[in-house]
Amino acid sequence: MHAIALGFGLGFVVAAAIGPISLLCIRTVLRGALGTGIAIGAGAAAIDATYALLGSLGAGQLLQVDALRLGLGLVGAGVLAVLGARTLWSAFRVRLGGESTEEVSSPRRAFMTSLAATASNPTTILSWAAVFAAASTASAVDGTAETLLLVAGVGCGTLTWFTTLSLGLTAIRHRVGDRLLRTVDIGSGLGLLFFSGALGVRAARDPG
Repeated sequence: MHAIALGFGLGFVVAAAIGPISLLCIRTVLRGALGTGIAIGAGAAAIDATYALLGSLGAGQLLQVDALRLGLGLVGAGVLAVLGARTLWSAFRVRLGGESTEEVSSPRRAFMTSLAATASNPTTILSWAAVFAAASTASAVDGTAETLLLVAGVGCGTLTWFTTLSLGLTAIRHRVGDRLLRTVDIGSGLGLLFFSGALGVRAARDPG
């Protein structure tokens, strides 16, 4: 399989797994912001591609340093906790169509939020380091050119998934009423808090 096709498939499949960024994207698009949903995907894609490249260079070994891994884990947990708390708060005080400018982020703000939430999760770079180790062992990646193609494929695959998700949600958005929207907010908020707790506990118990 060509390196870029392999990277695209990996990026798409990894992004399709339900996680904190997916929850954030779903909640944002259902509030009427297609552009911010795609921006969230672009942020995730940028970090996935960057971490995939760093993983290929062996940067995953840096996270064997206890203090660094613990610090990143706690920062990531904090970012997700803030996002989860804000989402829950909006579920109880915001009605459909009544969001303020601060509550409906601009694409730029959504992009930066996605960057922070994805980049601060140390398991992301470890995951892509493992992917590159497996790809290299299987001789799927051999040399700088193929490595760069695979990295580009990862970014494109991630962005494609989030764009597809955002477009699909946009198509059904007009059917979403106030009650369902609040349910989505509550579910997303609780989900983000769950991921925050899981990441924090994992970082504290297994820093090395």
